[in-house]
Amino acid sequence: MQTLDEDGTVDPWRRRARRTRRQMPLWQELPLLLVVAFCLAVLIRTFLLQAFFIPSGSMEDTLLVGDRVLVNKVVYDVRDPLRGEVVVFRGTDRWAPQVDEQPKPGVGGRLARTVGDLVGVSRPGEKDFIKRVIGLPGDRVRCCDSQGRVTVNGIPLNESYVLRDSPLDLPPNPAECRSRRFDEIVVPPGQIFVMGDHREVSQDARCQGPVPIDNVVGRAFMVVWPSSRWSALSVPSTFEDVSGPATASPGATPARPTPQGGALLMLPLAVALRGSRAFRTVPSSRAT
Repeated sequence: MQTLDEDGTVDPWRRRARRTRRQMPLWQELPLLLVVAFCLAVLIRTFLLQAFFIPSGSMEDTLLVGDRVLVNKVVYDVRDPLRGEVVVFRGTDRWAPQVDEQPKPGVGGRLARTVGDLVGVSRPGEKDFIKRVIGLPGDRVRCCDSQGRVTVNGIPLNESYVLRDSPLDLPPNPAECRSRRFDEIVVPPGQIFVMGDHREVSQDARCQGPVPIDNVVGRAFMVVWPSSRWSALSVPSTFEDVSGPATASPGATPARPTPQGGALLMLPLAVALRGSRAFRTVPSSRAT
């Protein structure tokens, strides 16, 4: 809708401003859009979503080496993790690094790694882990029942997603995760008990201990690469049968101000699109 002067003519200042925006050449708009896209990627990675690379086989065959998953970093600002969810977390001092040592890159490699870290597409750090939540605070987790199944609060889990389980004939050893059997563990307040889906090779809470909820980065909810493995990471139905003494996490970290984060994300987008020829639309007419 155009602004008219008292004599019914179009305001010349507004006419000149629109003409100036229309005449912005593409070589000026393109760098602006690239900068805004980079800023959006950094903000999204910081506040909302991050892509993680799977470096090991501890979650096979749910996740394969080389897969990339999207992680929701906001969901646990408003609630704690649930049983059966796949989560990314920072390991405690007891958790051994799972990423092989890589040769130190040159200047170009370090620059690429820095950019990748900013936008969330680089390799994970040595203390980044991805596992499935089995027990919540207060839960009693043990293995095994008469059929060799993990139980939570005495309820057995039918884990169809576990295709390669640990052997039953090995005696339990709290220093390693090679055996399927382990004594009952009561999950401490404010922590979760996590296990990998490939139990034969996964080094998890069976031998490295529970993980503080404050260490959880977010929930992995989708495999996005390679495209042939595009799929959602849903909660298996067996966890619907589990009930029991899970308790709220005392002293939980206050939620981050997600509405402000959303506003930060929209600000550079609005600035770029306001002057961008690529996203300019024809004003729609109004009904009177």
